[in-house]
Amino acid sequence: MAPTAGTDLGYTPPDGGWGWMVVVGAFISMGFSYAFSKAVTVFYKEIQDFFGASYSEIAWISSLLLACMYAGGPVSSILVNRYGSRPVVIAGGLLSGIGMILATFCTSIIQLYICVGVIAGFGFSMNLQPSVIVVGKYFLKKRPMANGLAMAGSPVVLSTLAPLNQFLFDKYGWRGSFLILGALLLNCCVAGALFRPIGLQTKTKKDKPDKDPEKINISLAGQEKNLKPEKKETESCLTKFNKVLDLSLFKHRGFLIYLIGNVLMFIAFYAPIVFLAPYGKHLGVDEYSAAFLLSVLAIVDMIARPATGIIANTKWIRPRIQYFFSFSVIFNGFCHLMCPFATSYVGLVVYSVFFGLGFGMVCSLLFETLMDLVGAKRFSSAVGLVTIVECVPLLLGPPIGGAIVDTFGDYKYMFFECGAIMVFAGLFLLIGNFYNYRMLRKEAELENQELKKDLEMKDGSALKKRDYEQVSSDDKPKNGNEVQAAKCDNEKCEDVNGSGHQC
Repeated sequence: MAPTAGTDLGYTPPDGGWGWMVVVGAFISMGFSYAFSKAVTVFYKEIQDFFGASYSEIAWISSLLLACMYAGGPVSSILVNRYGSRPVVIAGGLLSGIGMILATFCTSIIQLYICVGVIAGFGFSMNLQPSVIVVGKYFLKKRPMANGLAMAGSPVVLSTLAPLNQFLFDKYGWRGSFLILGALLLNCCVAGALFRPIGLQTKTKKDKPDKDPEKINISLAGQEKNLKPEKKETESCLTKFNKVLDLSLFKHRGFLIYLIGNVLMFIAFYAPIVFLAPYGKHLGVDEYSAAFLLSVLAIVDMIARPATGIIANTKWIRPRIQYFFSFSVIFNGFCHLMCPFATSYVGLVVYSVFFGLGFGMVCSLLFETLMDLVGAKRFSSAVGLVTIVECVPLLLGPPIGGAIVDTFGDYKYMFFECGAIMVFAGLFLLIGNFYNYRMLRKEAELENQELKKDLEMKDGSALKKRDYEQVSSDDKPKNGNEVQAAKCDNEKCEDVNGSGHQC
């Protein structure tokens, strides 16, 4: 089994201390970012009736929100590398709250797309990426556990928001509910304040002017060299961009397998959640009971995420965490394939329990497996590149599911489609990771063989050199007083070693 990517941050993560407060902040920030797109589906039936929209049109709200949340990943990564996680999360909390407040004044479905989907979605991207990155900077040995606890924020917030949204709708309607939700999202600013910077912080002291003329000349020559070429400036810009978004990751075999598998998975990942409450209402379940299905899913998800993180942190699972992730995706897809057979409310509750378990497992391992592949130093770039690619299937997934419901007039075909895609994506990841680990072992064996050959060649050359020196030393006089007998018999001469004695 290939070893996991180690830390290359330049310092040793504390694996505790203030890191647990960072986990609390990430718990809140990621909780709102992930849960909001699911909890807002409680209002979809009423918004659909209010604007006279179809299932596919109303699904575009969640699609745009998720797509902008993921598409803003590279921008968020650049801002994190430039300013740090704390200010980015605070700005994201402000932006998402403003988007929801503006949504209360919308008079068309297009305006909802802009306010909820684009503005709030981009704000969530500024909450999500820094929260994932900063946890990886504070933890190494306990990182799967810390990620699992931080990702548990989504089900906790969802289990609270789903019934709260239904209560707010009954009291204030969907416009008043959006106003209150916008105020709640400002709590992400408080979460961002907990993200204290960590790492090597080198303080530059002002050097006193040196009066040594040689050092002055050297410094002046260095300044002249910096002023001459203009190509170095362009090279430095490219280098800086590559540091922000490391495009060489597209040559990384494990990263490409992860990316392709996740693109397939995200086509069907969120659609079942978007249509879970509407599906319950379609079967004749009342509004509060339909909203409670999301709460059931969230409660199980809440337990599954930290439990999965603890299991993934064990010595048996962590070296095989990519296989564990593949199994989670397959299990999730199998749950969707079984959903159409649940035609009663009890059956929907059972489906929600298993769906919450599978969903929690996938979400808990989603970023941990990526960091396991690329390492902590390249993780920021990897997250940015992954999210911008994944925004396309996230954008298309729920509308495709809504179009299937509009076409057939039944939800079961949408669940069949999502389940089949998830199972296929899980099998692809399973086979791809097996191939990747096998190739890594072969490459490691070839490297070891090459190292052995190099060592043998070096040892052989050293032995030859030693034999040559030994043979040549036998032909030489052992000291300055000894000379060759043949030379003494024929003539008198001076010793070549400069002893001054004559033969």
